[in-house]
Amino acid sequence: YCSFLHSGLAVFSGRNIHCDEYGGLYQWSEMMQLPSRCNTESCADLIKPNHQGICPDGWRLLTEDDFYVVLHANDVGAKGVRATSFGGLNYSGYSLIGAGYNWVHEFRRLKESSYWFYPVEESEDSEMGALAGYQTKSLTSSGSQYTYKTNGFSVRCVMVK
Repeated sequence: YCSFLHSGLAVFSGRNIHCDEYGGLYQWSEMMQLPSRCNTESCADLIKPNHQGICPDGWRLLTEDDFYVVLHANDVGAKGVRATSFGGLNYSGYSLIGAGYNWVHEFRRLKESSYWFYPVEESEDSEMGALAGYQTKSLTSSGSQYTYKTNGFSVRCVMVK
């Protein structure tokens, strides 16, 4: 795995041709370090508070609350958490970059958007979805949504304090 560390946050990545610059893209069960069956059925009973997933020792998966705190840590919002190559200022050191995503087995929007999973299943249809955050370079779209666990997204880790 390759990793990029910035101010207590990291993007961990694996086996793709853009690993060094953008990091890897992971399905939800792989990010959570749970059996692959968890991409097609509920594994809510296996999700722990401060879930470590594929993050190294001393780190845990980023939650939606964590991202809210990072996003609002300065008065410039999303531009303050994005790397300059992704149309931001990176005041926070978070270095959100446009790694794109793998949606239904097709790679899309490299350098234009970033998606990442949170360690949360969709409560109504946990066989289908997990919560994901996203941000576009143009700032025309950002937020969170439930999406297929089999999509490939970036992974964000937070240092455990």
